[in-house]
Amino acid sequence: MASSDKEISYSDLKALLAKGSGLVVDVRSKEEVDRGRIPGSIHIPVENVESDMSLDTSEFQSKFGVVKPSLDSSELVFHCQVGRRGAVATEKARGLGFKNARNYAGGYREWSEKGGK
Repeated sequence: MASSDKEISYSDLKALLAKGSGLVVDVRSKEEVDRGRIPGSIHIPVENVESDMSLDTSEFQSKFGVVKPSLDSSELVFHCQVGRRGAVATEKARGLGFKNARNYAGGYREWSEKGGK
């Protein structure tokens, strides 16, 4: 289990992805994402989280090809390489009203080390 309601563990993230639900947002730089990503994640650089998560539903879907999560979604997860930027993005999203947004604190590093597919 993760250490707080603001974090999600590797095993819980794998289970969420296995269900085919949730939205995983990679907040790393484009260069980092180009080297590897969590399957099914979308890319929103940390500096764009507030503006992109503020888009209306149709604009969000048009830009990212996925449905924008509701403010009370428990399946909105941010991540970066090791957790720091993911935590910043999670706080930004919570500030916009996404009260259940969580950070995958292990980040892409843990995901790749544990063989996440």
